[in-house]
Amino acid sequence: MYKEIVTKAVIGKGKKLFKNTYTLLVDNNANTALGCWVINHKFKGYVQNNKVVIDGSFDINIWYSYDNDKKTSVATKNIHYTETVLVNLKNGTSLDGSDIIVRVLKEPSCSNVKIKDDVIEFDIEKELGIEVINDTKVKIAALEDEDAWENLNDEEDNVSDIKEEKEDQTKEDTVMENIDNEVKEDFI
Repeated sequence: MYKEIVTKAVIGKGKKLFKNTYTLLVDNNANTALGCWVINHKFKGYVQNNKVVIDGSFDINIWYSYDNDKKTSVATKNIHYTETVLVNLKNGTSLDGSDIIVRVLKEPSCSNVKIKDDVIEFDIEKELGIEVINDTKVKIAALEDEDAWENLNDEEDNVSDIKEEKEDQTKEDTVMENIDNEVKEDFI
């Protein structure tokens, strides 16, 4: 016999690799990009128009040289992003009222940097995993048989059982001690 229960469960799950290009205007005429790193990545997911929307932000820091590679500087910018994804749902369920869990599978990182005059153009790659949680029905097998009844002892019976267990443990400890005493360590 089967019964249906209603529980919260993952009704949709997926991952997506995002690659976006951004620009950063610098004060000096940049010659060479020396390094690029991403910090302070924050994000949240929610449902909008039957799609999952992820709003996030991160700080980009690009170390570059200028003045014919004689001086260096670091350009910093806070970047906001919005990603929209379609998540395949199980059993024809709906996104209405769903909780969205977003996980970073690959932290944002800079994959390419180009310099054009005072503008630095860079690519950021990140991979996000999305889980959609909502109420769903689950069928489970229900057993009609009851568990067997356990015989309960009075307190006096329990005391004698505990004494017997202690005596058994003492006998076992004595046997192990005798074995340890009979072992010759310098046998070989």
